[in-house]
Amino acid sequence: MSSADMKTITVIGSGLIGRSWAMVFVSGGYSVKIYDNQPGQSAKAITEISKQLGELEEARMLRGKLSATQQLALLSSYDDLAQALEGAFFVQESVFEQLEVKQSIFQDIERLVGTDVILSSSTSCLVPSNVFSRVQNRSRCLVSHPVNPPYYVKLVELVPHPETAANVMDNTHALMTKVGQVPVLLKKEIDGFALNRVQAAIIAESWRLVQDGIVSVRDIDLVMSEGLGMRYAFIGPMETMHLNAPEGLEDYMKRYGEGITRLLKSFGPVPDFCGEGAKSVVNEMCELIPSDEQHLSARKERRDKLLMCLAKLKKDH
Repeated sequence: MSSADMKTITVIGSGLIGRSWAMVFVSGGYSVKIYDNQPGQSAKAITEISKQLGELEEARMLRGKLSATQQLALLSSYDDLAQALEGAFFVQESVFEQLEVKQSIFQDIERLVGTDVILSSSTSCLVPSNVFSRVQNRSRCLVSHPVNPPYYVKLVELVPHPETAANVMDNTHALMTKVGQVPVLLKKEIDGFALNRVQAAIIAESWRLVQDGIVSVRDIDLVMSEGLGMRYAFIGPMETMHLNAPEGLEDYMKRYGEGITRLLKSFGPVPDFCGEGAKSVVNEMCELIPSDEQHLSARKERRDKLLMCLAKLKKDH
C-alpha cells in the first residue's frame, strides 16, 4: 500500500473512546469513517464531535493544523461494516470490553479487508492473543490502548500479539506520533499492560494505607496530586531516581536500594476491595464526593478541564 493510499482510518464503535480516537485522527488530517452497529449511533457521534471541536477551537485547544470545520469534513458515519471499511489502511476497534464481542468483530473485519490493513484494538484489559484468537492473519494485529480521555492524555500503549510483525508496530508507532499521541512500545503482551500494572500498584498501597488507618482518603490523594504527581507529570520514576542522587541511578540504588527493599517487604497482602473492610474507604470517599451522577459529572468535567490546562502547559514546554 503506497503512502498516497494511507489516508483513511476506520473507527469501530462510536462511544466515548471511539469518538475520542476519531477526533485524534482527524486532527492529523486523516479521513475517518465511524461505524456503529446500532443504526443512527455513528451519525449521533459526529453531532457530538462537532460540538466538541467547536468548543475546543473556541478555547484555542484544538489539536492539529486544520480548523474545526475542516476536521469535521473528514468525518463520515456508517451503519454498514463493509462500507465503513472500504479504503481504510488502519482499523481502530473501540467497542465495549467484552472478549466475545471483540473476537467476533475482528473475525468480521478480516473477511472484509485486505491482508495489509492493520487491525488495532483499544482494549484496556484483554491481551492481544485472546482478542485476536479468531483472526487468521495475526501478524497485522495489535492493541493500541489509550488513556481516558485520549484527547488530553496522549499516551497510547502499543501491545503486540506474539505473531505481530515488527513493521506493523513501527507503522502504528509512526501513525500515533503523527497524530500527536505519545506511543510506548511493549516488547510482549502481559496482563494489564504497563500503565494498569503501575496504576494497580499505586491503588493497592493507597488502599492499604487508608484501610489500616494510616492516612485519610483526602490526604492519600494529596500525596499524589501535590507530591508525586507534580513531578510525574513531566518525568517518570526512572528519571526521578536518576536525578535524585549526585551520580545518577546506580548511585541512587546504592544509597536507597536497601530502604526500598525493606519497605516493599513490609507491604501487606492484596487488599479486599469489595468486602466489609472496604466499606469504610468507600464511605470516606463518598463523603468528599458523593457518588450520584450530578456530583460525579461535575468532578469529571473539572478533571477534563484541568487535564486540558496541563496538556497546554506540556505543549508549551
